[in-house]
Parts: sequence; structure tokens; C-alpha cells
Amino acid sequence: MNESVRAAANAAAEKAALLRRNPLGYFVLSLLAGAYVGFGVVLIFSIAAPFAAAESPALKLVLGAAFGVALSLVLMAGAELFTGNNLVMTLGLAERTCGWRDLVVVWGVSYAGNLAGSLLFAWLTAQSGVLSAPPQAGLVERVVGTKMALPWDELFIRGVLANWLVCLAVWTAFRAASESAKLLMVWWCLFAFVAPGFEHSIANMTLLGVGLFQAHGDAVTWVGFVRNLVPVTVGNVVGGAAFVALAYLAAVRPLEVPILRARGSERGPQAEAAGGE
Repeated sequence: MNESVRAAANAAAEKAALLRRNPLGYFVLSLLAGAYVGFGVVLIFSIAAPFAAAESPALKLVLGAAFGVALSLVLMAGAELFTGNNLVMTLGLAERTCGWRDLVVVWGVSYAGNLAGSLLFAWLTAQSGVLSAPPQAGLVERVVGTKMALPWDELFIRGVLANWLVCLAVWTAFRAASESAKLLMVWWCLFAFVAPGFEHSIANMTLLGVGLFQAHGDAVTWVGFVRNLVPVTVGNVVGGAAFVALAYLAAVRPLEVPILRARGSERGPQAEAAGGE
């Protein structure tokens, strides 16, 4: 596992270096990630809507089974996804391949790029009409309205659980020996997050955006868009940084707490002097 931690930490350094060297290029990669996740959103609602209209018990199975294309495109084509960066940049910070400023800037730019790409893709989707007719339109509006009305604490916890699984997919990509193994783990992890209804901030950017750009009722608003994204984003950060990055760091090496280490070094000479007496 040490090799995987180091590989992720080196990836963090590369991300920070790319952003410093070519900010526009990094933003474009972030924009693409938002669009790639959007392809997954449009796919699952396109094929799941007839199941929803028929009240089929297979609805969640279909939703979960089809979303793997989103992260597969991000990882295999190459793009900068904010939620994956929650894992990678945290490991880079812990391994000292990047600093706090790098982490904050990479997270900020990738989030802004993901938002821009997601909303652009959502607008294009609405203009295309692929989700604006029954039964897709009804399913989109119902799901979007529900997401915008969920309590803050539920959104936060669902955000934690979603990015726990997304970052596990990214983590296993660092450990997998073949491309097919990476794709298989991406499929399983995303199946496990979509089917139960966990909340992913970047996926929600596209879905909620489509709901807003299409004809909709009073329950779908831009206030609801922000109200959903804030707790989900915070939950995503916790899920990726704490439940995956810090958890595996704790597994492979003792966690160092700087303040305790500093106090220990201050007591060291006194303890030695006491022992000498």
C-alpha cells in the first residue's frame, strides 16, 4: 500500500505543477471532467425513465449499472475531477509532495471548472431535448425537486458516503495492475454509490442544471441548487479526504501529530536530565 500512497502523492505534485505551468489547460481538463460526469447523468436518466414510469423495482439497478461511464471517462481519457482530487491532494499534502496552497488552489480551480463544464453540458442537454419529453422529463423534475428539498444533514452524510466510494474507485485505480481491473472497480464503486441514492456534487451540478434549464415547477430553483451543493460538497470532501486518504495513511504508517511531537521533543532533555540524576 505504501507504493499506492506514493503514486497518489506524486500525482498530486503533477497536478499542482500543471496548474502552475498551464492554468488554462488545467481549467479545460476540469471543465471536461464536469462534462464527462454529465454524460453519465444523461445516460442513466435516458434509460431509467421507462423503468420509473412503469414503477419497476429494477429502477435503482438500472441507475447504478449505467453510471460507471462517468468516472471511466475521467480516469481513462484524462480530466480533473474535484472529488477525486479530495483524495489525491490530501495524500500529496501528507507526503509533502505539495503544500496547503497547492491543495486549496487545485481544489478551487477543479471545482470551478467542473461547475462550468457541468452547467454547459446541462444547457446543451436541455437544448437537445433528450430529457425534456416524457417519461424522462418527469423523472428529472421529480428527482431534482427531491434533491433540492432534502435536509442539510442528510445531504452531508450522503455526500460523505458518495465520495467515499468514488475515491475508493480512484484509490483502487492506483493499485490495479491492468486497465480492465481499473474499469471493473470503477463500475462496482459507482454502482454502489448511485443505486442507494448517495449525493455527488459534480453529478448534481449537471442533473440540477438540466432540471433548471428545462421547463420545471416551483420546487426547482437556483436557491435549491446552491442549497443542495453546499452540504453535498462538504460531505464529499470529508468522504474523500478523511474516510479514504487519512484512513489508508493510518493503515500504512503511524499518524504524526505535530503538536504532540513538538511537546515530546521539549520534554526529552528534561526526562534525560531527570534520569541522569
